[in-house]
Amino acid sequence: MNQSDKHPVIAVMRTLDLATLRLSAGAHFPDHDFCVMEAVAYVAGEAWTDTPTCASTVLGAFLRCWNDQLDDSDRQMLVSLIPRLVGTAAPYEVEVTRAWMAVDWACRTLAPRWLVAAGLADVALTLSSANSVTDEQAVDAILPLLREGLRQARDARAAAEIGAGDAAEIAAGAAAEIAAGDAARAAVRAAAGYAAGYAAESAAEIAAGDAAWAAWAAGAAARAAAESAARAALRPVVMELQQSALDLLERMIGAGG
Repeated sequence: MNQSDKHPVIAVMRTLDLATLRLSAGAHFPDHDFCVMEAVAYVAGEAWTDTPTCASTVLGAFLRCWNDQLDDSDRQMLVSLIPRLVGTAAPYEVEVTRAWMAVDWACRTLAPRWLVAAGLADVALTLSSANSVTDEQAVDAILPLLREGLRQARDARAAAEIGAGDAAEIAAGAAAEIAAGDAARAAVRAAAGYAAGYAAESAAEIAAGDAAWAAWAAGAAARAAAESAARAALRPVVMELQQSALDLLERMIGAGG
C-alpha cells in the first residue's frame, strides 16, 4: 500500500457563515451572492457553478427551481440544507428513484392540498389515497384521477370568478395548474429512463412557494387589494407545503444511503 492509498485525497472545503448568509434568486457571478446550489459548490471546493458534481442531479434540479420561486424571506429556509447536499451525488438508479419521489409528492401531496383549499375534498382524498407513483403502471392509474381533479378545479375556478381575487379561486387555479399535466409529464419522462432531474424540477416549479398560485393571483391593479387578502388567506397552505417540500428533500437525501 503506498502513501496515497493510506491517505486518500479529500476535496478542499470552504466555509460560509450560514448564520449570516442570505440566498438570492437567479444565477450569480462569484461576487459573494449565492443561490442554494452555488453555495453547495462553494463549500465543496468546486469551481463556481449551480450544478456541483458533488450533489444529486435531482436534488439540484429541485432546489435550483425552488430557490428562484421563493421570496427573499422564505428562501432563507434553504440555508440549512447546504452542508447536507454535499456528497449527495449518486448512481443513476438512485437519481431515478429520487425523481419518482418528487413526482409522487406532486401528485399525491401537492395537488390534493390545493384541491382541499379550493373546496374539492373528495377528489383530493381520492388522489392522496392512490398508490405511490413509482413506475409507469402507477402513472397509468393516477392520470385519470389527475384529470378529474383538473376538471373539478377548472369548474371551481370558473364559478369563483365572480369574486375575482377570492382565495378559493386562486386555490382552484393552483390545483388546475398542477393537475393539468406537469406532474404527469414528469412521471412519463422519469419512466422513460432519461432526464431524471426533470421530474424533480417539474415538481419544484409548482411547489410550495408563491409560484404555485401567483399566476392565478396576478391581474389588473384594480384587483390588487382582493388578491392581497386572498394571498394572506392562503399563506397557511403555502407554509404547510413548504414544510412538506422540506420533508420530501430529507427523504430524497436519505434515498442515497
